[in-house]
Formats: sequence, structure tokens, C-alpha cells
Amino acid sequence: MLDLKTFIRDVPDFPKKGIVFKDITTLLINADAFRETIRLLCEPHREQKPDVIVGIESRGFILGSAMAYELGVPFVPARKPGKLPAETVREEYTLEYGKDAIEIHRDAIRKGMRVLIVDDLLATGGTAAATVRLVRNLGGLVIGTAFLIELVFLNGRNLLKNIPIHVLISYSED
Repeated sequence: MLDLKTFIRDVPDFPKKGIVFKDITTLLINADAFRETIRLLCEPHREQKPDVIVGIESRGFILGSAMAYELGVPFVPARKPGKLPAETVREEYTLEYGKDAIEIHRDAIRKGMRVLIVDDLLATGGTAAATVRLVRNLGGLVIGTAFLIELVFLNGRNLLKNIPIHVLISYSED
């Protein structure tokens, strides 16, 4: 088994001074590491049998669509406002210095659908929690979340109470 953490590159002071960005492109360009990532992210969810995977913009699209293909289920993108062409529903969330929002197509999730939410990174949890609310507002049942990386020291999982969280790589400090 590959040590996936060795494929993550730290980029200091990106996108701003004091931040150490966890770059997954170095994992994505290695076919074996990418294949192993998708296999491991899918593993606990095969028995759960999701009806659909919702991937959060933008790197959640990469992981989520590959997982949807592997699990044989549809993929739904959760995007920043104004990026989807048909009627959407929106959920706002708080950032460190303001607000942002996430949207999905109104007809993407039907009542009772079993939904797995996927993103590359769990940091503060705001985007993931907003996506959970979106899915629930449309009648979907969130059966779990999957993340490649968790920045444990930012306590993002506190916003995802009572939702199973599957993480492959954890960082306890920045």
C-alpha cells in the first residue's frame, strides 16, 4: 500500500502569507497514487450503496467523479454561485472574513436519495456543512462524507456532527 501523504506537496504562503497549502496535484499526476486514493475513498462506501455522489468545487469534482465512476452512481457538482446553467438552490456559509455560498441544481437530488459528499479537504467545515444542508433541503439523506485530507487543528468535523466522516490523510498541526 502506498503512503499517500508522501504525494502531497506543501506550498508555503499560498494563497496568502502564513498559510501552508496542501497541494494534491502531485498526487493526481501519479497514476498509482491516484488509483489508490480512489480505491481507498470508495472502500467504506461500497456497502453503504450511495445513490449519488455530490462533489464540492473544485477538487471535489476530480475525486467525486472518479468515485462515482468506480461505484457506478451519478455525480452531482456543488458549485460556487452563478456557475450552474439551470435552476439552483443555494446555501450560504461563513468565512473567516465574510460569507460565501454553494449551489446545486434543484433537480439533482430527489427525496430519499442516499448521498455521499466528497471533497479534497476538510478544514473549517463550512463548505461541507453548507453542502449537507443543501442536500437535506432537497430531501436527500446524507449517508457520509469523504475527504482526502483533514486539517484536524481547524476542527471542521465539529460542523458535521452525526455524519460519518472518512478521511485518508490527517494533519494535526499546520
